[in-house]
Amino acid sequence: MAKKIKCPAAGAPMWMVTFSDLVTLLLTFFVLLLSMANMDQVKFNQASDSLAGAFGVLGSSDKTEVTSPKVVTFSPVNDDFTSQVYRRLKTKLRELKLNKKIKLVKDRGAVVLRIDEAVLFKSGQRYLQPEAEPILQKVAELIRPLPMNLKIEGHTDDIGDEMKNWDLSVNRAVVVLRFLATNQLVPLNRISATGYGSQKPLFPNTSERERALNRRVEFVLESQGDPDQELPYLMDAKDQAPF
Repeated sequence: MAKKIKCPAAGAPMWMVTFSDLVTLLLTFFVLLLSMANMDQVKFNQASDSLAGAFGVLGSSDKTEVTSPKVVTFSPVNDDFTSQVYRRLKTKLRELKLNKKIKLVKDRGAVVLRIDEAVLFKSGQRYLQPEAEPILQKVAELIRPLPMNLKIEGHTDDIGDEMKNWDLSVNRAVVVLRFLATNQLVPLNRISATGYGSQKPLFPNTSERERALNRRVEFVLESQGDPDQELPYLMDAKDQAPF
């Protein structure tokens, strides 16, 4: 009787299935490595550790140290807007011939109009000089069309009692605020007033000249709306020209 020959099972051998799975996993692994070639080191390390745990053959006893990503800082969103306001006010101050009496600066992310004490007040006094009123009217004309809030700050030198200096600085700021509000030069809901006494000097109080520069009133303009909105022109229509 002839011996039957055993036919092989249909389909691929069992080892081929295992081998195919291994090749597929290796291909996936290298595709992932390629796709992450431009990723930052932190994400790469995390993905590598995850794959190592899945395969069980790439891991090591040493734990991968993940460093903290760098913190990226950005300029304030309204920096361009503040710069536009600064340039336009500077141009207008020259046109009105106020640039010798009013110093324009950018400070604390705001535009600041800085006026020496002698322009507005007599030494030690809290009432406006008559010649100060037309200057404040011109300043109000510059501020009123701007979509910005106005903070009026009073400052003194360090001579005398500090509490009296503080009281004087507050009263001067309030007097200026009252002048702008009662004459309807700037809406009251856009204005605030505060005094700092001698606590925020521009220069060390080591000479009379430095003390005179520290005695001042500042008009701090801060954005109140969308920094991307169009800035109104501060010049007459015939003089309007974009920057």
